[in-house]
Amino acid sequence: MTPETAAISFQAMGSGARLTVLRLLVRSGDKGLSVGEIQARTGIAASTLSHHIRILNEAGVIEQSRQGRSTITRAAYGHLQALADFILAECCRDAGRAPDSHSHARLEA
Repeated sequence: MTPETAAISFQAMGSGARLTVLRLLVRSGDKGLSVGEIQARTGIAASTLSHHIRILNEAGVIEQSRQGRSTITRAAYGHLQALADFILAECCRDAGRAPDSHSHARLEA
């Protein structure tokens, strides 16, 4: 992952509403949620939610697919793991020791 790609993804997550949506999708697992379910669970107005979903999708942190008449939205776990790996890649390198097991946790999909 390049610093530019990571910056775009982190910028997309730089909103309380978008983080709420993303965390909801992470909790929903691979099944994902319809846009209507996201709206019902978050209370975000449809037009505003559409804007937030578009930004998250363009940054690669979520994925969408059609199932019949519904659009199913899922967390892009591979991309989110790559972001975590990117930000932690040099953890403690200048400290002269490896991090202990309690200093940070690996994301689990």
